Amino acid sequence: MKNFKSISLTLIAITTFSCEKLEDLVGHPDEDPIVKTSELTFTKIGGFVNGSGDEGFAEISAYDSETGKLFVVNPVEGEVSVWDISQPSVPSKQTSIALMGTPNSVAVHNGLLAIAVENENKQADGTIEVYDTKTMNLVNSYPVGALPDMVTFSPDGKYIISANEGEPNDDYTVDPEGSISVIEVAENEVNTLFFTNYNGQSIGNDFRVFGPGATVAQDIEPEYVAVSEDSKYAYISLQENNGMAVVDLTAMALIDVFGLGVKDHSLAENSMDASNKDDIVGNFKTWPVLGFYMPDAITYAQIGGAGYIISANEGDSRDYDGYSEEERVKDLELDTTAFPNADELQADENLGRLKTTTANGDTDGDGDFDKIYSYGARSFTIWSPQGQVVYDSGDDIGRRTLEIAPALFNNDEGEADGRSDDKGAEPESVTTLKIGESTLLFVGLERTGGAMVYDISQPSAPEFLKWIFNTQDVAPEGLLVIPADESPNGENLLVITNEVSNTISIYEIK
Repeated sequence: MKNFKSISLTLIAITTFSCEKLEDLVGHPDEDPIVKTSELTFTKIGGFVNGSGDEGFAEISAYDSETGKLFVVNPVEGEVSVWDISQPSVPSKQTSIALMGTPNSVAVHNGLLAIAVENENKQADGTIEVYDTKTMNLVNSYPVGALPDMVTFSPDGKYIISANEGEPNDDYTVDPEGSISVIEVAENEVNTLFFTNYNGQSIGNDFRVFGPGATVAQDIEPEYVAVSEDSKYAYISLQENNGMAVVDLTAMALIDVFGLGVKDHSLAENSMDASNKDDIVGNFKTWPVLGFYMPDAITYAQIGGAGYIISANEGDSRDYDGYSEEERVKDLELDTTAFPNADELQADENLGRLKTTTANGDTDGDGDFDKIYSYGARSFTIWSPQGQVVYDSGDDIGRRTLEIAPALFNNDEGEADGRSDDKGAEPESVTTLKIGESTLLFVGLERTGGAMVYDISQPSAPEFLKWIFNTQDVAPEGLLVIPADESPNGENLLVITNEVSNTISIYEIK
């Protein structure tokens, strides 16, 4: 990496050290340098506002190292905004890419820009539009499934993969099947994979299928894609379903779908502030509540020779005119055997305000609720590729934000504690960065703001390093790391795209 070359050269020029001492300091030539991640600094060196409206002018970003361009999803104006960040401290606006349809996601690889574009009819098939990053000309347009919500390249650039969410219309009268499209770039071939083979099956481990009249294939809603380092497997989060899917890219086949289980908030390490009406900011307690993980963004990391999937457990409900599962605990009829203190639990200062679901919890079918479920786990989780929990951050995000900036704790449009009854800080996005032998994890917090930084070099025991935040940047939707060897200034960069403030912030990591 660029930022370590000068260090190594300087040390080699010092002749007073023994060979063994030099080896201790700089490592073997073919090894990554050792970095004390606790001493890293994160400095905002640039930023800009994309669009002049209320919100929604900046969601996801992608960077092209060949041209120094940053591409920003701008759904409000139906375009991908283009900025030159060759000098990160002074970004320069370029000509945007106008689209027929709403862009949801962007990705870049070797001079190609892929854009996920939903149809004007949201329940109809969308497209992946591919542009040349230098000429800005359209290279190809690929038909994919309904509502392509996220797009990415495989690390080797051979495939473009999109998660096609297939959401129903607001009346819930049209519910297209969710799908995953895999584009073989060299062959210009599109393979769209559906979940019809799972119809009639019970997937288990708290995998949710609950849309009115929906088959499994209709009910599954792919959200986000992560690809293994060897480009052989794609992992897809199924947020509303509380599950994950696996695609074998070599065989071009959907090979697994599994549930992610639930998080037990009655355990001390999973305590939470469950009310915005208890007059206490950060009132952490244990509760008889089970949290669906329901990951939004996921990422893949190779650490110590093993692969891991890392999820931001935001949570999401279905809330349409034609069907809604949302209800507060105080409005449920709780089973008195399961909850002998139901009246106390349902008080606003306790669990009464907590948003739950009517789609799950009546385990014996008698009309009352035997279990209480919440949306999201208020955490990030490190999983094995088979879906086993390696590590979950428990209540760490809530407790860290409370300690560092209590005025931002579970923030709701400037009101501390305002989202405690919903999904807390709402971990939305995740990405990783390799620095020397260490792996950093960045977790974007949609409600609280900013990104938390952890050293996950030991995946079963991450170390909290820093919470990067700026009160002017609201609701991070996308996180992007630019490694030093691709960076315009030769340093590792973190780019945060903030949906509500329409701002993009650029941080330098040294």
